[in-house]
Amino acid sequence: MDFSLTPAQQALQQRTREFIAQRVIPCERDPRQTPHGPTEELRQELVAMAREAGLLTPHASPEFGGLGLSHIDKAIVFEEAGYSPLGPVALNIHAPDEGNIHLMEIVATAAQKERWLRPLTQGRTRSCFAMTEPAPGAGSDPSMLKTTAVRDGGHYLINGTKWLITGAEGARFVIIMARMEDGTATMFLADMDQPGIRLERLMDSLDSCFTGGHGVLHFENLRVPAADVLGEVGKGFRYAQVRLAPARLTHCMRWLGAARRAHDTALAYARERQAFGKRLGEHEGVGFMLADNAMELHNTRLAIWHCAWVLDQGHSGNRESSMTKVISSEAAWRIVDRCVQILGGRGVTGEAIVERIFRDLRAFRIYDGPSEVHRWSLAGKLLDGKIS
Repeated sequence: MDFSLTPAQQALQQRTREFIAQRVIPCERDPRQTPHGPTEELRQELVAMAREAGLLTPHASPEFGGLGLSHIDKAIVFEEAGYSPLGPVALNIHAPDEGNIHLMEIVATAAQKERWLRPLTQGRTRSCFAMTEPAPGAGSDPSMLKTTAVRDGGHYLINGTKWLITGAEGARFVIIMARMEDGTATMFLADMDQPGIRLERLMDSLDSCFTGGHGVLHFENLRVPAADVLGEVGKGFRYAQVRLAPARLTHCMRWLGAARRAHDTALAYARERQAFGKRLGEHEGVGFMLADNAMELHNTRLAIWHCAWVLDQGHSGNRESSMTKVISSEAAWRIVDRCVQILGGRGVTGEAIVERIFRDLRAFRIYDGPSEVHRWSLAGKLLDGKIS
């Protein structure tokens, strides 16, 4: 594995870094940011800027207007985008759209791609992914899926409730995971503006970086034509893994950028702030925290790049992405927590971006599988001799 960046990668990294610094960061104080994410108006303005800069939806294939980035390329670009909470929104690489784009490019039919995928990659629409359910339904254990799909002639009738559905408000369409009568699962595509779909409410949450927030969706006798099945009937759980391993990794990429932003903010403060006769960073208690941050940023980046390399070799990367998700989410949390401590009063107020990153990032240890579930899964594989 070569850790050096090619000239093309260096140029793309610099172009993205400059775009975030010059165009996106100035928008961070825009009042059109709500507790449930940026408004659609603000999102459209950010997307227009990225489109003009030639950076919109860079992970999509050139056929759909993207740059066709490899996983290593994405690691470079997504980290730079994550440096601002608005960066992933601007580049159209935010969750859940990024993962949905990846999945649909692989399994959607040509007609489905033209109807739903192309507008999504162009930034004209948003989507959501409806799998998580309130107890006793599916969460970390997808086998507990309660939402049902029953064949009715040329359609399927879908009934159930989903919650913590990111981007639900304002999404043009949804990918629904539902249980079939034989116990298997299937994914369905459906436009959101139908009487069988109801957004019951938005859920208040720590984070505020996802357009459309997190919603509770209820499906009541939703009629979905058989032609709108995503992929093959009965293969929903398999497709979930196709989507989740790369999407799990891109979460790590974006949050690495956010952790680096917090570190840079705390480092700048530690260089300038005077306390007890010297710069704050010259006190060992603070200097050691900065050093720990630098080491954890480095280790996290190495884990991400290795997993990206594994995916680029054509492997599933399930084990590697699981490891990287735990490593990244817990390291990023420690980094940002230290930054709040270094910044003191500034760190717990809106005077510094770190307070917002702190709130946004905490949920990362839960999204795409809590650390405990990944450890449990890895432990089982170790005990069974499947990994060493």
